[in-house]
Amino acid sequence: MSSDPIDTPTRVLHATLTLLEKPHAKLPTMSDIARATGISRQAVYLHFPSRTDLLVAATRYQDEQNAVNAALAPSREARSGAERLDAFVTAWGNYIPKIYGVARAIMAVTDTDAEAAAAWNTRMQDMREGCAAAVQALAEDGTLPQGTDMEQATDLLWTLLSVRNWENLTQTCGWSQDCYIATIRGMAMATLARDLGALTDVLACPDTPT
Repeated sequence: MSSDPIDTPTRVLHATLTLLEKPHAKLPTMSDIARATGISRQAVYLHFPSRTDLLVAATRYQDEQNAVNAALAPSREARSGAERLDAFVTAWGNYIPKIYGVARAIMAVTDTDAEAAAAWNTRMQDMREGCAAAVQALAEDGTLPQGTDMEQATDLLWTLLSVRNWENLTQTCGWSQDCYIATIRGMAMATLARDLGALTDVLACPDTPT
């Protein structure tokens, strides 16, 4: 039984991700993507009017392929703010390694490539919405520390969970993924959910280089 043919936009997205995930990949041009897909550059633009549109679509296609909604379901279905925060930090922190290859290629040129910067900013704003939802849940059930500015709390969580921080700790400093999750989770829970017991997990990783 033959499978259904893959439509052209999906082929373009698949080719884009393949190029981005190559070791030491440089951000591909629309011509690179057209050649990899086997279509004309004009045909690529027909489906994706700009490289920013294509990069945003490619990262969202990557999310679909990695079933990100299933990974985030425990957070969205949480019954308390603390539970939502814990689940969100764990889900996103464990999702970063799956998208790092693509993220690294885009981040490498955001200072010099406006299209790449726009695409990356869109992706990070999507993630920020998850941070804001977790903070909102904490505020609604009274867990967020009294007097906390919700925008600043969102800023803090968003920064803790940045891909750059994951990269610095795991790729540069050599932390294990488990140590990264335990430490970032502990910091988030202690700071935003007043769970001081979570501090016992912060920097308590015997496998971390000293």
